[in-house]
Amino acid sequence: MQAFPSPVWHATEPGMILAELKSDAVAGLSSEAAAERLRQSGPNELPEEKPKALWRVFAAQFASPLIYLLFVAAMISLAMGHASDAAVILVVVLINALIGAVQEGRAEHSMTALRRLSAVKVRVVRDGREAIIEARELVAGDILLLSAGDQVGADARLLEAAALEATEAALTGESLPVLKNIEAVDAEAGLGDRRNMIYSGTHLTAGRGRAVVVATGLQTEVGKIASLTATAEEPKTPLETRLRHFGNWLVGASMALFVLIIGFGLLREIPFVSIFMVAISQMVSVVPEGLPVAMTIALAVGMQRMARRGAIVRRLAAVETLGATSIICSDKTGTLTKNEMTVTRLLLPSGLQVEVTGAGYSPEGKLLAEGRELTAQDDASLRALLEAIVLCNDANLVPPEAEEAHWRPLGDPTEAALLTVALKGCVEPETLRREWPRRAEIPFDSSLKMMATQHGHGGKCRVLFKGAPEKLLALCDGATLDAAGVHETSEKLAARALRVLAVAEVNDAPLDEEAGFEPWRGRLRFLGLLGQMDPPREEVKTAVAECVAAGIRPVMVTGDHKATGLAIATELGIAKPGDIAVDSAELKAMPEEELSASLERISVFARVQPEQKLRIVKAFQAKGQVVAMTGDGVNDAPALAAADVGVAMGITGTEVAKGAAKIVITDDNFATIVKAIEEGRLVYQNLKKVVLFLFATSIDEVSVLLLALLCGYPLPLAAVQILWINIVTEGMVTVNLILEGLEGDEMRRRPTPVNEPLFTRPMLERLLLMVSTSVAAVFGFFLWRQASGAPFALVQTETFTLIAVTQWFNVLNCRSATQSALSLDVLRNRWLAGGLILGNALHLLVIYTAPMNRIFHTVPIPLADVAILGVIGSSVLWIEEIRKWLVRRRIQGAGSARSMTSA
Repeated sequence: MQAFPSPVWHATEPGMILAELKSDAVAGLSSEAAAERLRQSGPNELPEEKPKALWRVFAAQFASPLIYLLFVAAMISLAMGHASDAAVILVVVLINALIGAVQEGRAEHSMTALRRLSAVKVRVVRDGREAIIEARELVAGDILLLSAGDQVGADARLLEAAALEATEAALTGESLPVLKNIEAVDAEAGLGDRRNMIYSGTHLTAGRGRAVVVATGLQTEVGKIASLTATAEEPKTPLETRLRHFGNWLVGASMALFVLIIGFGLLREIPFVSIFMVAISQMVSVVPEGLPVAMTIALAVGMQRMARRGAIVRRLAAVETLGATSIICSDKTGTLTKNEMTVTRLLLPSGLQVEVTGAGYSPEGKLLAEGRELTAQDDASLRALLEAIVLCNDANLVPPEAEEAHWRPLGDPTEAALLTVALKGCVEPETLRREWPRRAEIPFDSSLKMMATQHGHGGKCRVLFKGAPEKLLALCDGATLDAAGVHETSEKLAARALRVLAVAEVNDAPLDEEAGFEPWRGRLRFLGLLGQMDPPREEVKTAVAECVAAGIRPVMVTGDHKATGLAIATELGIAKPGDIAVDSAELKAMPEEELSASLERISVFARVQPEQKLRIVKAFQAKGQVVAMTGDGVNDAPALAAADVGVAMGITGTEVAKGAAKIVITDDNFATIVKAIEEGRLVYQNLKKVVLFLFATSIDEVSVLLLALLCGYPLPLAAVQILWINIVTEGMVTVNLILEGLEGDEMRRRPTPVNEPLFTRPMLERLLLMVSTSVAAVFGFFLWRQASGAPFALVQTETFTLIAVTQWFNVLNCRSATQSALSLDVLRNRWLAGGLILGNALHLLVIYTAPMNRIFHTVPIPLADVAILGVIGSSVLWIEEIRKWLVRRRIQGAGSARSMTSA
């Protein structure tokens, strides 16, 4: 907060600002005045989000319609005197909540490890003396002393600026440093165009300056965005929506079953009290109490898998949501690109074009021209160009150290990239700079877009010039320059999203710093052009292709210029022929209807403001898309919070961005997001397998019991046997099914529609086939054994065993909707194989040990009958194998038809 009204600081002259804030440019504030303002306005910091209390995290795990239904089932079971059933259900619900709370707690612990704990220090003038204080102690009116390498502690208006440059990517999205000045600008100027302001959270890369603090805390631009983020409404995940609908459907199905049983019972003139209790028990049996635990474990396993692939999930439900993503709004700088400026092309005075290989600041790469490698020793004109860009340069490169894996730039990234290409051409910057020390300079001028340096050696003098081609070429000697050809090449390079620099020199003529550039008109000798860019990551193009194949549309949302963004988007395959780029001004002028109609054609949103990013996300969501939004800056936070899945960058991301996101990518790589999407799809795929299996088991039991009831037979299963099947037979394989690995075609499927129910029509068709087969097998066997005159205890035990056998075969059926269970390696999921072995072993104990016989009302089964039960129970596998074979034939036929059409 601050204690002063907020005039338009960037449009006001410095003298008026100092008067307004009652401060002095030389002496600063007095200690007493600063202390009083700090007391009134509070510390210069953003309010931190308090960690959720453990009980709140635990309680949040119960907010699900399915959990509510299980509570109702437990109460009904208790009222019926089935205390054991009620206890089992409540234990299951409790385990589910514990797993969810532990996993979300682990994610927050990982996030804490990412946070930087060091306090920002700033230099200020207080009581007329320089002092170093913590940024949290800054107040409006403080005078900041600025130099290269500083982190800006508060929003401030510049009073002095000498070649001062700031990196504002975290706030504006602009990838290159911005040259600052003290001139007032228009009141309507956008954030990125306020060259006389510096902002909290940004960094200074070059120069020096002095500024007066005008805003602190929540009044800074960072604070305003943080406030906007706090008000952004977090959407429900697709999984939460599906579970709500599924819970409603389950309630309806349970009620329908209750009415059906009561109706049949009354038709058979069974006493109402008896049939009512049967109806209640069957109604409770329909509820798959294992589903919440299976769902939570599926998400938890997905979370751990994503963490191994570089994605920290902060909210459990976001695992599945990422798998349902249909739009990825991705930042460009550092996510799609390396965030390392790289020279890719040179033009020599002879017209020879030189290709530069390699990317980033590492000097690994070559200079290639006409199929051969060039170095400074091979070509004098190349040497002159490389020496010029080393000497007329204020940056440095730091080679890798023991703990460093990469070369690091010090100073302007654009200038550091020039040193890299010099090293590739065998020019050593440090040696050359010692040989030709700098004697004078004209610092870079933003209006003229040029700089010049003078260097001396052994009585010789070299004046080197570097700047924008259109400015520098106007100073060159026309007699020695093909101006038209150079201009044409420059425009071609610029059209390919390259930042183009021209370089020239004059020998044996001293530099007059006061006279500027005008005396040199017509005297410069052209040395060449350099084209540089922030190159795309090598793996991103493949990742984009995977997205397109998976029905996911990547869209670039960048703070860079739209021409640059569109060129990079086209190179990566994000922009298709006919696609367009839209910048901030065009988006602002676009009404909602036009934006909605144009979304299919817009592949790049450039130089957008924070509220516009939020608008883009909401526009896609309004069209039914599941939106993943990536970002690293403070300006990305509102959109990250509002997106279905906010994905923040772990390395370059600000704490505001990480706090707003549901997922944090530890390597800042777009390809990692695609891997995480694949894992998310696997989670939902496995969850549907579990839903299918659980309902097949529940409906088998209910159907067999209902048929026996309707046909006048004794119940083929005892209550304790039903409990065993629900808890042990299912439990030994349900969670294990969650651990199924990738089938290989996850990224060739379409995204799951937002309105798709958890139980789809294809799943229902599979369920009906599996249930009808197993019910026919089990009830048919029951009728046959009843008719054979076998003791009822043996018939009931064999029926109980047969239902268990059919479920073991069914879990193999559920491993894939199309692939044969016989072709899937059982040991690929060793947990499932172990669960099947353990389940069989436990069932044998129930059948062949006397104490378990008494508890579960079972008797030993003759070994010959066990083989028969295995054969009958396997019928569910063979019927499903026939269905899968027919599906594969249909898919192959459709693929062949498409191939013939294409041909």
